[in-house]
Order: sequence, then C-alpha cells, then structure tokens
Amino acid sequence: MRGVLVCFLAATFGMLGSLRADETIRAVQTRLKTGGYYFGEITGQYDSTTAAAVTRYQIRNGLKITGQLDPQTNYALGVSETKPEMPSPRFGEDVWRYLRKSDQEQVKRMIAEDARSSEANTSGAAKMKSSGALKPTSPAPAPHPRDATPPAVITDTPSSAYNRERLRDYIGAFILAGLDPQVGAETEFFAETVNYFGKPGVARETIRRDLQRYNARWPQRSFSLAGDLEITAVHNTGLKVSFPLRYNLRNGSRHSSGKVLKTLVLEKTGSDDLQITAVDEHKTN
Repeated sequence: MRGVLVCFLAATFGMLGSLRADETIRAVQTRLKTGGYYFGEITGQYDSTTAAAVTRYQIRNGLKITGQLDPQTNYALGVSETKPEMPSPRFGEDVWRYLRKSDQEQVKRMIAEDARSSEANTSGAAKMKSSGALKPTSPAPAPHPRDATPPAVITDTPSSAYNRERLRDYIGAFILAGLDPQVGAETEFFAETVNYFGKPGVARETIRRDLQRYNARWPQRSFSLAGDLEITAVHNTGLKVSFPLRYNLRNGSRHSSGKVLKTLVLEKTGSDDLQITAVDEHKTN
C-alpha cells in the first residue's frame, strides 16, 4: 500500500511539475512573440521553433548564446525572479541549423507585403497627381559622377530591417555551431575554399582540423554578441559582416576571456542560403 501511495504521489508531483513547465514555456512564447522573436503558436511545447526564438533573443540582447531556456534567459525574459549566476553553456540540438535557414517563408511574406504597400502608395500618389492634388515638379539635376554615392546595403524598410535580423540569425547560428558536441560543425557554413585569417585558398577540411585543435585547447567555451553588425557590400555579389564577439574560454585551471572584432565575407548560394568565403578577427579592448 505504501509503495502504491509513493508511486501515486510521485506521478502527481511529476504531472504538476510538467504543468508548471508548460505554463513557463507558454509565458516565454508569449513574451517572445510580443517582442517579434517568435512566429509560431502559443503551445507550451519547447520545440525547435521556440528554441530558435530563444536563441534570437539571446543574440539580440547580449546574452550567452546557448540555444536553451537557461536560468539567465528566464531571468532576462521576466519569467523568473531569481537572478542566476552565469550558467555553463549548453547546446540546443539542431537549433543552429534551424536558425541558419529558418523563416524563409516569413522573409518572402514581408517582402511581398512591402511590395504591396509600395504599390498602393505609388497608385495613391498617381491618383492624387491625376486629380490635381499634387503639382508636378521639375526633375532634380543628375549628380556629378564624383558626387554619386553607392546605394546603401541595408535600407530603411521593414524587409531590409528583417534582412539585417536574418543576418543576425545567421551569425548567431554560426556562433552556436561552435558549441556543437560535433566538433567542427561550423565548417558547414564555409565555402569549399576560404580566405582563412589572411591565408587564401584554405580547404574546408583543413579548417575542420584547425577547429578540432581549438576544441582540444579550449573544451569549455561560451560566446555572446557584444554589439551591432556592420554590413557593407563586397564585389557586388557578397556582404562583409563585422561584429564584436565576447568570448570566455576554459580548460581546467586555464582561462581566457575578452572581445574580438570578427569579420565574415558572405556569398549567396542558392535562393535562400549564404556561405562564408573569408573570415578574420582581431582583439579589441
């Protein structure tokens, strides 16, 4: 009888714990959706869509990029009142792969909405002009070639803003891949040959071996994005993305921490992905 009672109480407490966990995840999903990080339904289930949204939140708020709903992220989201100590980094399975290529349909929808909005504005302006509400103006003189400036890579439109956020997701996915137990997972982001820290034509397999040596030297590591992305066009076909990255590395009693300015050159591949063709970094104060 006592054994049955113990089993019943264990099952009851387990069910209550599960319900509390579901409510916490629902609260997290709600807050992330309100903030524009989560695009799914409020389900109370910690699935890959939720994990990706949590990672976006970590990336954009300077938290450690873990891919998990860790105590620090819970506290930052306001679902926990206990301020935690810095947690050990944990890897969210396949979250970086999801982030790398996720939300393409969302991107397409936003671009389509922008196009419809622009079309409506143009149509409205044309109607006003035809009705005399707008006076025609003389065309502005063409600028001298020396005065002309190249178009900005990121313009001030919703879709362009999202493209910047998409790049942040990609960078976050790349950083998160560096925590994957499968050492060298970051090589999935690289082209066949890469300008690798100033050395041109480095093969992907050579980079994998270098990452394995890095892992052996620093098996415990964590990273966080320490500022905004600086984005410029390169060779008309790619983007150069620079960003400050904070790191914390450990190997037993050995420890190293600081900040680097990391630079990636990205080329588009296919219709919805990017690959890294160059990487470099230097330490900053």
